[in-house]
Parts: sequence; structure tokens; C-alpha cells
Amino acid sequence: MKLYSYWRSSASWRVRTALAYKGLSYDYVPVHLTRDGGEQHKEAYREKNPMRQVPLLELDDGRTLAQSVAILEYLEEVFPEPPLLPRDPYLRGKVRQLVEVVNAGIQPFQNLATTTRLRQLGVDPDAWVKEWIRRGLEAFEREVAQTAGRFCVGDSPTFADVVLVPQCYSSRRFGVDLTPYENILKIEKNCLELDAFRRAHPEAQPDAER
Repeated sequence: MKLYSYWRSSASWRVRTALAYKGLSYDYVPVHLTRDGGEQHKEAYREKNPMRQVPLLELDDGRTLAQSVAILEYLEEVFPEPPLLPRDPYLRGKVRQLVEVVNAGIQPFQNLATTTRLRQLGVDPDAWVKEWIRRGLEAFEREVAQTAGRFCVGDSPTFADVVLVPQCYSSRRFGVDLTPYENILKIEKNCLELDAFRRAHPEAQPDAER
């Protein structure tokens, strides 16, 4: 498999974590999102992913999957061990609910395309982003209090943890204080003790800029 990724992309980070957790090997293909206007806008990449986003997973037979949550679901179905979804149907639903708090409730408002357009419109993107991050994290903190063990839902990592860790990193980048979110911080700490989460970290990627 090939993973088209950008080191600091939180959506790409999710997929890197899942691949590492499941012990799956892949070729890393960097797509720089800001150099020369953004490599994701080049014709060769647009042919692969018309949305011009990362990540993109290319399978061994050449078929492709875009959108991080869709890729996570695919990996879970094809490579179910070790699992990233609990067996209980209700808890699986809670995992997916937590995922969407980040994926639908925060991520779209902080991504590069959104903040770039806000600047073009004369809007302060930092204030905009902080509002949505805080709102999402407050919801996540309250919801996860009902389900957390060592991780977001119980004592094993799930999709919820896979999306939470990158969001914590992004939140700090935008200057959001995470101190009020005690459950989130405990879960993040437990996640980063695992090798798969450390290997997926942006600074561990071949295209990382330091």
C-alpha cells in the first residue's frame, strides 16, 4: 500500500496511527500542502483525489480510498486485529460519535483551506478556529467522561483515540489551552505511551520540517 500524507496533517496522522497499530507496512508518499501553492493541487494528484486533500490510501491493486474516517473503517474491516472498534454495538456507536465530534465538529473549521479563505475574506482565522476547537473539546470532554477507561472508550484504543491525539496537537498549535480538559489530557498521555501513536507523530515522519 501507499499512503499519500503530509507530516502535519491531522487527518493523515489518524491513518498513520491505525496502520501502525495494526502492524501494516506501507510506502509513505509526501504531499506538501503549502509548497509551490500546494502539491495537492497538481494535476497528477488531482487525478487520484479530486478533493485535493490528504490522506489518500492506494491499495496494492491501484485502487484508492480518500477521507480518513472511510480509510479507518476499511482498515478495520479488512484487518480486524488488533481491533480499533469495541465489539458492543452501543460502544461502537459511542466511538463513532466521538470521532464525529472532531471530524465534523472541529476539523473542517481549522483546516488549511478554511483558514486560507478566511484570510482572503479579511476574517481573523485564529479567533474563528479557537471558538470551534473549544466548543468541540468541551463536548468531547463531557461525552468521554461517560465511557473512558485508560482510553476514550474502555481500556483499549479505538478510532476515538486515533482522532483525539492529532486534535490535541492541532489545538496547541492554535494556542488553545487544554488544561480544562482533564479526561482528554489523561487519555492523550496514555495514547502517547504506545509505540503506534509515537510512530505516527508528525515529527517522526520523513517529510517533517523542524
